[in-house]
Amino acid sequence: MIKTEGITKSFGELRVLKGIDISINKGEIVSIVGPSGAGKTTLLQIIGTLDSQDSGKLIINGVETNSLKEKELAAFRNKNIGFVFQFHQLLPEFTALENVMIPALIANNKMSVAEKKAKEILDFLKLTDRMSHKPAELSGGEKQRVAVARSLINEPAVILADEPSGSLDTKNKEELHALFFDLRNKMNQTFVIVTHDEQLAAETDRVIHLKDGLVSK
Repeated sequence: MIKTEGITKSFGELRVLKGIDISINKGEIVSIVGPSGAGKTTLLQIIGTLDSQDSGKLIINGVETNSLKEKELAAFRNKNIGFVFQFHQLLPEFTALENVMIPALIANNKMSVAEKKAKEILDFLKLTDRMSHKPAELSGGEKQRVAVARSLINEPAVILADEPSGSLDTKNKEELHALFFDLRNKMNQTFVIVTHDEQLAAETDRVIHLKDGLVSK
């Protein structure tokens, strides 16, 4: 479902990725681990089409992303890829419900359709009574669940998570990890997670180790 072939990336003289070949199947929960500077976040951003590789191929759902023009790539990203970041990245002026609706509205869904779907997802994530609250009125765990809801709204092929539990306490961290597996079991959702959390990595279906810009065997 996701395949990279010979992905390289440099920033000036610094070669961050030196030829990454990975394959991820539908419904898998895969963690990417490695020391700081190994290229984990860079690889995740390339898989998410937020950054482009210097060379190599990225194929998602049979589409080679390099073949897409800028507008096509943005539409492809909005439809196929959901993102969960360490610090939520919720818009403070909007309610939880409005934050979740935004990707659906960008995808030109009708307001009524986006609202109905957002409410269904927030209800599934046990946030029914928090829909009208703004991010400042939510706990850390609630903010991250809203971020997960937002990532799900367009039924993406994959959710990419960058240190998703890094800012959470132990209880909320465990609840978030359990949520990922619940979503996989109920929706066959695919996750690629960059993490330093050894417990989370150990729970995932497969661990990809990066070291010095390469997949470590």
